[in-house]
Amino acid sequence: MTSSGQITRKAGRGMIWNFLTYGLGRGVVLVTTAILARILAKDDFGLLSIAIVAINYLSLVKDLGLGLALIQRKEGVNEAANTVFTVNLIIGFTLSAVTIVVAPFFADYFNEPRIISVLRWLGASFAVNALGAVHVILLMKDLDYRRKFIPDMGNTIVKGVASIGLAVAGFGVWALVFGQLLGAVASVILVWAVAKWRPRLSLNTKLIGSLMKFGSSVTISDLLSVIIDNIDYIIVGKAFGLAKLSVYTLAYRLPEMLLIGNLWVMGGVTFPAFSSIQDKPEELRRGVLASVRLIQLMAVPISLGLFLAADPIIRVAFGEQWLEAIPVLRVLAVYAWVYSIGYHIGDVYKAIGRTDILLGLTVLTVIVIVPSIWIGSHFGLIGVAWGHLFAVLIRRIVSLTLATKFVRVRIVDIFKELKPAFLAGLAMTPLTLLILYLTADASPFIQLALVALTGMASYLGVLWRLERDNLLRLMRLIGGTKSAAG
Repeated sequence: MTSSGQITRKAGRGMIWNFLTYGLGRGVVLVTTAILARILAKDDFGLLSIAIVAINYLSLVKDLGLGLALIQRKEGVNEAANTVFTVNLIIGFTLSAVTIVVAPFFADYFNEPRIISVLRWLGASFAVNALGAVHVILLMKDLDYRRKFIPDMGNTIVKGVASIGLAVAGFGVWALVFGQLLGAVASVILVWAVAKWRPRLSLNTKLIGSLMKFGSSVTISDLLSVIIDNIDYIIVGKAFGLAKLSVYTLAYRLPEMLLIGNLWVMGGVTFPAFSSIQDKPEELRRGVLASVRLIQLMAVPISLGLFLAADPIIRVAFGEQWLEAIPVLRVLAVYAWVYSIGYHIGDVYKAIGRTDILLGLTVLTVIVIVPSIWIGSHFGLIGVAWGHLFAVLIRRIVSLTLATKFVRVRIVDIFKELKPAFLAGLAMTPLTLLILYLTADASPFIQLALVALTGMASYLGVLWRLERDNLLRLMRLIGGTKSAAG
């Protein structure tokens, strides 16, 4: 088997294990959230959301971009891993201490004193996660997502079971906080159990300089990305309070879990895979187009389903008390679809060492998104969602235009990859709307079940007629046959 074929096979299997991990994990999270939404007060979700926003900002420097640099590195990996592990420990314990100091400032901004204790406890996760971060990175570098599945699922299951148990026991928001911490502890224990690598403390200053040369621009890009990903929570929490923030959080959680998170999962595979062929432009080009096609086959039915069936989805998933999330979910479903188009082109920029391009795109997004969401907030939660959609639309237009130069992918090539999913979605829409109309008087659960079955059957039916050969090839790739890998 050729080197390219081995990489394809490994990446294909890694993708499946990653999707299995994410799919099962998100399933557990969705069930957990549905249960907790019926037990906890609305303010509890908003309170945790604010604390997590603070954690996200502090986590910007958790490894200074050294993790991605380690994935991209081809020589002296073991020594580099020991150095990154040591740096991570220093940063992790420092951030846990810093969280104690800065917690009151976040509480003052949101005028919510309860944030102080919640944030300080969550800050302990920096020290915990630092103990297993490099183990996870090395599993990703080797595309060994079969082993990574164990700590990932352990985290999710322990977090879910602990949160529900503590919520039932009456711990309120602390059920969410301690669930997060227990999940992190479980993940570290399990990743040490499944990973072969054992670290030693080492600080090689030359290696740190080399790794940071790559990681510095990634860190700056991550800083801006965190601003992008959390600016809506900051504005909503400040302008509308915890209850409204909880509504927005649950509306955003569905497209995030079902689609956006899947893109992050795929990125965990595509970046190492693209890095391994960074010196083969034509293979990179084919890889980008293949990722666009695969993503859209998944993104279109998810986004379309969330948009069309937002009403029964919210009723079944979270309950009648969250109905004001329905219109917000519809706009965010469209946002998630636009977000997905050409998403992994950014992984190519990282793979070929052109993180400056990615940084420029992120700067552009910050410039657009902050005023867009701030202006949108004057029209309520729905306005915030529209601000998100406008900002991501601008970014995708610019990103796809740049791809024609740096990845040698024409816009027309990208749109050709969208065609099968678009046609299948076109067939899915009228049947889904018909079922929604005919089941208007049925229970939300029955309505959602019939809509899901009809939508899935119609989408897959059209897709099978259009993409039969490619789907068979994908199944062979998952099975690891030589013909597919070659």
